[in-house]
Amino acid sequence: MATRPTWQGHLRLSLVSCPVALYTATASGGEVRFNMLHEATHNRIKMVPTDPETGPVDRSEIVKGYEIEKGRYVVVTDEEIKNVRLATTRSLDIERFVDIEDIDRLYWNDPYFLAPDGEMAVEAFTVIREAMAQTGQVALGRLVMHQRERLMALEPRDRGILAFSLRTKREVKNAAEFFDNIPDVKASPQMVEIATKIIEQQEGPFDPSQFNDRYEDALRALIKEKEKGATITAPAEPKEAEVIDLMEQLRRSLGQTGGGERRKPAAKTATRRKAAAPPAKKPPAKRRA
Repeated sequence: MATRPTWQGHLRLSLVSCPVALYTATASGGEVRFNMLHEATHNRIKMVPTDPETGPVDRSEIVKGYEIEKGRYVVVTDEEIKNVRLATTRSLDIERFVDIEDIDRLYWNDPYFLAPDGEMAVEAFTVIREAMAQTGQVALGRLVMHQRERLMALEPRDRGILAFSLRTKREVKNAAEFFDNIPDVKASPQMVEIATKIIEQQEGPFDPSQFNDRYEDALRALIKEKEKGATITAPAEPKEAEVIDLMEQLRRSLGQTGGGERRKPAAKTATRRKAAAPPAKKPPAKRRA
């Protein structure tokens, strides 16, 4: 079955436009999900809406409310909500081009694939994509999806465009709330040097196939064993690590192989990026339509 698009409309760059379709780039179908069952009958449990004072209520009696303070709500009707919804313009208008380094990682949200919608759209779509590739910049635009206005960041990817929804300023917490209370401690140069060598031992290319959700794997193994009627016993508790000083931990870590042979980068840059900084932008290669 063909994947259904999440959104369909027009991609616009000034007066140039073309029909496009937006598809989710990730899938959550592989997650193990459990249903709530009655212990004796194994029938699925139905959740009944209940008022804490009057008991079960009919769904027709339920209204929407926004809590403005503890226990005090403003009730809003569906008609009132409908009146403030943004018009679904079916248009993704490119408003600005920025360097990818200018977008803090905190703002990147869900990834999507943007593709031309129909053969007639391919030429204009390709022109827009190739122009973006040559400038090496990220396009910012807005669209209305699921009754919400969303800011999107677009960048060329293969023959299509990779789109990310971006979080708003209101959604991103201030890092100072969490980092300002960390004591400003001067790290030992010798310890930092050893830690740097440990990092160099573990350098290598990113291969997502090597990273599985081990908890999901364990759940699936558990389900298979239970299906066969096996009795599951809890594994032995791991022993607590021996308490040693930091320098000794670093020295022991340096002596370990780090899980096998790792390929080192071909060349080192003169300066290393800070940990919180976004990755350096590589100029995209030219693509052929």
